[in-house]
Amino acid sequence: MSAREKKDLLAETDRLREEGRAGEARERLLALTARFPDDAEVAYRTAWVHDVLGLETEAVAYYERSLAGTGLGAEDRRGALLGLGSTYRVLGRYGQAVETLRRGVEEFPDDGALKTFLAMALFNTDEHHEAMQLLLRLVASTSDDRHVQEYRSAIEHYAKDLRETM
Repeated sequence: MSAREKKDLLAETDRLREEGRAGEARERLLALTARFPDDAEVAYRTAWVHDVLGLETEAVAYYERSLAGTGLGAEDRRGALLGLGSTYRVLGRYGQAVETLRRGVEEFPDDGALKTFLAMALFNTDEHHEAMQLLLRLVASTSDDRHVQEYRSAIEHYAKDLRETM
C-alpha cells in the first residue's frame, strides 16, 4: 500500500467518525493497524476512535504506541498526550494521568486544555493547591471577562500561594 493510499484510508476513517459511524471507522482502523503495527498516525487514530466509542481501556495501548513511534505531527502528538492522560484519568490511573499530562504541558506550554486536564488529574491525586494554581493562572491569562481582567494581577498573585493572608 502506498503512502497516498494509507492517507486516503485515514481520511475515510475520519469522515466515518465525524458522521457518527465510529464503529465502521474502528473496523477499518483495526485492519490498518494490523498492516501497519508501528505506524504512530494509525495508532493515534485507532486510539481516538476507541475513546469515541467509550472503549477507553482498549484505547490506552494505541495511545501508548502512537507516542512511542515516530512520524506523529505536533498537533496529533498534542492530541495523543491529552487523550492518553485523560483516558488514564477516566480509568482511575491518576498517577499515570498526571505524568502524561505534565509531559504534555512541558511540550505544549500554551495549551490550556492540557493544563485543564492536568488540574483535574492533580485534584484526583489530592494535589489541590497545584490544581488551583494552574486553573487560576489559566483563567487570569485567557479570560475575556472584563471583571477577571480587572483583577488579573491579584488573581495571579494569589495563585502563587492561596494560603497567603495579610
